[in-house]
Amino acid sequence: MTKGSGKLIGYARVSTRGQDTDRQEADLLAAGVRRDDLYVDQGASGARASRPQFDRARAALHEGDTLVITTLDRLGRSTENMLELAEELEELGVNLRVLNLGGGDVDTKSPMGRMLFTVMTALAQMELDIKTERNRDRVAKARANGGDLGGRPQTISDDAIHGIARDIEQGMSAAKAASKRGISRASYYRRAKALGL
Repeated sequence: MTKGSGKLIGYARVSTRGQDTDRQEADLLAAGVRRDDLYVDQGASGARASRPQFDRARAALHEGDTLVITTLDRLGRSTENMLELAEELEELGVNLRVLNLGGGDVDTKSPMGRMLFTVMTALAQMELDIKTERNRDRVAKARANGGDLGGRPQTISDDAIHGIARDIEQGMSAAKAASKRGISRASYYRRAKALGL
């Protein structure tokens, strides 16, 4: 991620209305985020694609700025979602500072911070890969035994996959091209591989 001395943009979130963000907000303000640059989502699940205040925080970020969160799970519920957002921030030239990642404050503006974040992201990716592999094994066993695979029918059209591939060829990031069509980056890569792209 880029180095720079831009603005600090803070983001806090709680999943239910009964919870409060007081502690997160206090930590973000103590880390140097100005009250005007603090965005808070109340009762917004990390699994939801749209979180109004997070969308505003992202819109406020410019190259050289730093998004400050208290813990990595504030970015999203799933590892895949967090990795996509981290990649998107990197492409925008935005730093990411996590106040409590692996027991410490990690800022991707510094070489040590980038290294730690890369390690934590790699571990998260490994966890995702292990889960995916287990799922594949389960599906393969169910197929071999003639069992019901369950799940939702495939709704991503081949045209959508080809459209994403065209956008990527024209310089758009995979995450952005897929998101534009309501598809995750991982789903795009799976389908593209199946289509031989």
